[in-house]
Amino acid sequence: MGRSRKKTIIAGLKMTGMADKGKAVGRTEEGQVVFVDGLVPGDIATVLITKKKKGFMQGRSIELEQASEHRIPAFCSHFGKCGGCKWQHLDYETQLTFKNQIVQDAINRIGKVPVGEWLPILKSLETKYYRNKLEFSFSSKKWLTTEELNTDMSNAENVLGFHPQGAFDKIIPLDHCYLQYEPSNHIRQTILEICLEKKYEFWDARANTGYPRNIVIRTSSIGQIMLIMVVGENDVEKVLDLMATIEERLPEIHSLFYCINTKVNDFILDLEMVNVKGPSFIEEHLGEVKFHIGPKSFFQTNTRQAVRLFDKVIEFAALTGSENVYDLYTGIGSIALYIAKKCKQVVAVEEVPEAIEDAKVNADINEIDNCIFYAGDVKNIVDSSFAEKHGRPDIVITDPPRAGMHAKLIETLLELAAPVIVYVSCNPATQARDLQLLGEKYQVEKIQPVDMFPHTHHIEVVARLTLKD
Repeated sequence: MGRSRKKTIIAGLKMTGMADKGKAVGRTEEGQVVFVDGLVPGDIATVLITKKKKGFMQGRSIELEQASEHRIPAFCSHFGKCGGCKWQHLDYETQLTFKNQIVQDAINRIGKVPVGEWLPILKSLETKYYRNKLEFSFSSKKWLTTEELNTDMSNAENVLGFHPQGAFDKIIPLDHCYLQYEPSNHIRQTILEICLEKKYEFWDARANTGYPRNIVIRTSSIGQIMLIMVVGENDVEKVLDLMATIEERLPEIHSLFYCINTKVNDFILDLEMVNVKGPSFIEEHLGEVKFHIGPKSFFQTNTRQAVRLFDKVIEFAALTGSENVYDLYTGIGSIALYIAKKCKQVVAVEEVPEAIEDAKVNADINEIDNCIFYAGDVKNIVDSSFAEKHGRPDIVITDPPRAGMHAKLIETLLELAAPVIVYVSCNPATQARDLQLLGEKYQVEKIQPVDMFPHTHHIEVVARLTLKD
């Protein structure tokens, strides 16, 4: 017979700050740190401890005793169930304050890096409907709330929406999503209606069976729309019938694709995308630069804020027109093409070959001929021989993934000793680590946080590094 564990409940716990991944943080009377989802600084709550670790605990609120002055009503009916937009209950100015604190804590405490100038966080121009890409999932199982689980309600229902946090096989059905501007909600709802009318068996993630599996909606600021329909059975006649119905019911779709995914995971970038209507891309504009965005293209998801981010990169690079620039982790060449006409040459490197092909196409579209693109692992491509071939850089711009830069690449950058490095990061913690390593030769002149994702804990950071005297 197993022993029951006594539950630890802490009453009157006051939240004093925000921590990693958007959790609120407080301290017990004994000084123990407690991380809690769903609370905001200033809240006083009764908290059930769910996990104990050396030095800290994690818990969930079971009663809000006193609401913080920074707490506001969430505007979305799915708040608290959906895994996104975790800070909707925190007013936007306070969100910015804590995002700024997250960056400073990472740079100062983790990296212990001195910073010449901290610039105020650049707020997002839009706090709703700011994303240009969203993915929704089908499921034959609806996610039930705690209250619904205590009833006789069944979760056997065909739905289309988002996964709740930590549940890969169930879906929250959406009535309205505030992340992507219209006609995103109309398209999602129409496709759900089509699949219900056709009486398809919806995807079952545990059994790995079903027909409609995912949809991806991409929109552009000039009004073009791309839809990717992902199905779980290799039946071309069936999928073409579905595509014909979508085309008839949703004529506003500019570029229509389908993809057959019979794997156990939802990753589709390794699969064939079949174009059944319109061009194989939608067009997007960043400033004066046009981009063709394909079904597999990586592109900044907040278009208007991306322009401001790239303008900040140009400002930090202080381009005069004569510079030889290395753009590392270039993606589809977004930054490289954006700055190309303001410098002598850009040599850009990206690990994903398809992204480099997109970059070359976009260079041709914009008649840009001073960009050289390489596909391959950045740490292996950029070395002393690379610099001998293309000239030593006057400026290095680097925008690595969340893991940051490889130690080998940092060693190369120290060897190349470009006068200026502009480091764009989506993860202040790994950026802090890299800045510390670069501190052997570089000083951080200034840092600019940029909010690309309102109502989340995510933050972009632009740092300007210059060689020490």
